[in-house]
Amino acid sequence: MFEGFRKERVQITGPDDVEINALIGGSGPPLLLLHGYPQTHVLWHKIAPKLAENFAVVAADLRGYGDSSKPPEGANHVNYSKRAMAQDQIAVMHHFGFDKFAVAGHDRGGRVAHRMAMDHPDRVTRIAVLDIVPTHKLFHNVTKDFATAYYHWFFLIQPAPFPETLIANSIEYFLDRQLGRLKPDAITPEAFAEYSRCFRNPATIHAACEDYRAAASIDLEHDDSDLSRKVACPLLALWGAKAPMHQQFDVLATWRERAADVRGKALPCGHYLLEEAPEETLAELQAFFR
Repeated sequence: MFEGFRKERVQITGPDDVEINALIGGSGPPLLLLHGYPQTHVLWHKIAPKLAENFAVVAADLRGYGDSSKPPEGANHVNYSKRAMAQDQIAVMHHFGFDKFAVAGHDRGGRVAHRMAMDHPDRVTRIAVLDIVPTHKLFHNVTKDFATAYYHWFFLIQPAPFPETLIANSIEYFLDRQLGRLKPDAITPEAFAEYSRCFRNPATIHAACEDYRAAASIDLEHDDSDLSRKVACPLLALWGAKAPMHQQFDVLATWRERAADVRGKALPCGHYLLEEAPEETLAELQAFFR
């Protein structure tokens, strides 16, 4: 699915040494691609080769996901904070020789990208966030419609091992439910097989829950401390016109509260832009990052 890319496991030395699974391909300005839940870097397979015609593309698994390490959660879920996840990817890009780069993130990857742009404004040149609004905005504006559409935000943060046990007992059904909003044939059998392979690992299930537990705890603390600052670099927001974000938020307005230079639009799809509307997503990303 990533013809012409080279795979590496990048060792990150720190308080909780981890290895990040990453692919690199192409040439040009560096561009980091981050995935969301419950997926892996494979999410980008439809457009990464085309992006690699103009960019040096790095597609990585977030810590806890795919074939990257799954460290213990630590106090207050600190090891799955978006700050820790962002620091991993800064180190990955440094490993490949890129100390300044652009980043695009879908879903959880977009939240990591947002934190990265806040914590490392000297590293991130441009940021694209796909089908999200800021975490702080969501948790402080919970409605019945949001809680219904994003029920898993509140299910996954329940104390271990409650959600882990229920998911492990019905992995295929759970993945079908999470990814079942896709239009027919949007998700390829090869991609779904990879998502399923990785999610069958109990450590992945637990780590993904920790990602959400961190979002409802330490990530909010980090966000609270940054409310007086905005993302300084240009930000592109793309979202699905058929997705809950479009129905429940003025997406551009929410990002203008948190970033100084914002543009974007809705695309004709649901939440999974990269698999439902790859050509439209590719065109927008190419225009923005060029």
